Amino acid sequence: MPIDTISAGIVIVRRDNNNWYFLLLEAYGYWDFPKGIVEKGEEELKTALREVEEETDIKPDQLEFLWGYEYKDSRPYRGGRKIARYFIAQSKTDKVFLPVSPELGRPEHDSFGWFTYEEAKNKVGDRVKPILEWAYEKIKNTNR
Repeated sequence: MPIDTISAGIVIVRRDNNNWYFLLLEAYGYWDFPKGIVEKGEEELKTALREVEEETDIKPDQLEFLWGYEYKDSRPYRGGRKIARYFIAQSKTDKVFLPVSPELGRPEHDSFGWFTYEEAKNKVGDRVKPILEWAYEKIKNTNR
């Protein structure tokens, strides 16, 4: 069955006291990085930036793509018809706000947190773990 839906998101990290922290969002007991469906005609990075702002209130100018614009796709899910494509960016802020979605009348996510790699590894599911591992390999030797 062909992939018919692509979501795009960003693994958002920040450095504090020589430790890297990953921003995870939780909905219905499932932890993931901010992401959303790529709309027709929209570039995937633009989708990812839009979704981050819609879901966390972190603005595009608060993100630095220190590792370039390389991305990693999740394995297919939802019956093999959907993938999520993730970029990596460092946040200039640790402030996160879960705005109310106009469509839902409530925030899209129930909670959020900044987690170390080990903490994040224990939170995310099997679909997201390879993305977390890929991002950690990219960032772990960065000094900024």
